[in-house]
Amino acid sequence: MARDIVADFLSHLTNVRRKGEDKTAFFPVSNLIIKLVEIMKREGYIKNYRLVDSSRGKIIEIELSEYFNEANAIKPRFPVEYSELEKYEKRYLPALNFGRLILSTSKGLITNREAKEQKIGGVLIAYVY
Repeated sequence: MARDIVADFLSHLTNVRRKGEDKTAFFPVSNLIIKLVEIMKREGYIKNYRLVDSSRGKIIEIELSEYFNEANAIKPRFPVEYSELEKYEKRYLPALNFGRLILSTSKGLITNREAKEQKIGGVLIAYVY
């Protein structure tokens, strides 16, 4: 059975928040995880992060922001057209303009807000709020 590293990572962050902690480390790290973290930092859900080399590979150390509540992977990975974004926002986000969907597009990983501005669709990867 294949491992879903995105789901593992986002569940890890949610569990850390539920324990009342702000700092954590995660292993293994892929380019997809790094891009997710960069988006979450840009959107204000992560205060800071750094990559650390270890003998087993890279480890990412993360400090969560007070604005981070929950994050989860979306499975199955739905292909979404630009016109359908609002439907999925209502399904996965708790309120209007609260939280972000993260999509994989031909232009890389972007948020639902950026997808609306650029009028492009993609494949739903995760949500965070």
